[in-house]
Amino acid sequence: MNAIAGGGTLLTFPALIAAGLSPLAANATSTVALVPGALPSMVGYRRELAGARRWAIALTVPSVLGGALGAWLLLHTPGATFGQVVPWLVLGATALFVTQRPLLRWARRHHTTTLDEDAVTAAGPTRTLLAWQFVVGIYGGYFGAGVGILMLAALGFMGFSNLHRMNGLKNWGGFCMNMVASVTFAFSGIVDWPVALTMMAAAMAGGFLGSKGAQRVPQQYVRFAVMLVGTVSGIWLLMRTR
Repeated sequence: MNAIAGGGTLLTFPALIAAGLSPLAANATSTVALVPGALPSMVGYRRELAGARRWAIALTVPSVLGGALGAWLLLHTPGATFGQVVPWLVLGATALFVTQRPLLRWARRHHTTTLDEDAVTAAGPTRTLLAWQFVVGIYGGYFGAGVGILMLAALGFMGFSNLHRMNGLKNWGGFCMNMVASVTFAFSGIVDWPVALTMMAAAMAGGFLGSKGAQRVPQQYVRFAVMLVGTVSGIWLLMRTR
């Protein structure tokens, strides 16, 4: 799912809650379980990352720091409070998923530089983008659904137009924040490890198959399924809090 259209968290998180996990445990378990599935995608974009090594290195620090802070905030959020916030996080992430393409087109039209993409790549990220990446990292460590869309929009706003290079940087930033969040959750005692390990195996297989079949499966069908599940799940979670 993530390899083809993204939005995997919008499916796994509500499913874990429906299976009986608390919102906090479901969030932590989902984050830990989906990290290995990002590795095949990282390998697929290694050339794009090599061509934007300066950006990848610069984005690492705010991604890691933001992800660590977001994970810490989650662990210090009362379970009842997080349960009240969760429906809005799911619905908000679904809205981001729905508006991903218009948002990316807007960002490209309003990018703040007149340089071509090669010059943008050579110049490296601005302090504003690094600050934004830190904020995105906090959200990524705290919940994470839709975080890639926020990164793609920022890269488009900075002048990137090569979607493969943008996806490579997005995947790297997301991997960094999710990895540090996963390590934090792993030592917190709230991860359901039998479920997480089962999901890890499925995520790695799905990431490999998705990277191979991404061109064969019509994205609009997968995107519609994610949007439908995200909307229904958000409404269901909202009704559970009443």
